[in-house]
Amino acid sequence: MKYEYISRAVRKLKKKYGTGDVRELCGALKIVINPVPMGTGRTAVKGFFIRSARVKVITINSDLPEIVRRFILAHELGHAVLHGSSGCNTFHDVTLYDDSSETEKEANLFAAELLMNDEDVLDQINNDGTFFSAASMLGVPMELLDFKFRMMKWKGYKLVEPPVVSRSDFLKEIPIPENHDDDYA
Repeated sequence: MKYEYISRAVRKLKKKYGTGDVRELCGALKIVINPVPMGTGRTAVKGFFIRSARVKVITINSDLPEIVRRFILAHELGHAVLHGSSGCNTFHDVTLYDDSSETEKEANLFAAELLMNDEDVLDQINNDGTFFSAASMLGVPMELLDFKFRMMKWKGYKLVEPPVVSRSDFLKEIPIPENHDDDYA
């Protein structure tokens, strides 16, 4: 799947439903969001999308902090939109940023394109100039900003190389607070 297809899919969704909010888009697409506690360990399932008998469900690990759940939901929405007919996609941190998996890469690119608009990324980079502070101000993991940079470079933006290369194990290093928000419950 090409960058153009992913970018167009995100643009069409936002235009058709008048929003870029992940939960609102899931509602508009009649995708049920099912929060389930699945633990915070390294091998815990983060989320998955399943379609069965025309019912579409994204199950999301409610034990994770909001910043992670938001990205996982956008990632799984990417699977629903881009790969919806393929059935089930489980999302573990081991394969999250594995570029050898084309469907995972596409879902990551979709999530990056959905959650961040080009102008906001440019504003953050131009205001502070550091990749890490831009990711923090945008409320996304730095690995997700790396995927957004890939999309923006494809669009023709001249950007410096990010100081990180998306790693498959970044989620295991994110501290999980004992009492975090539970916005999906």
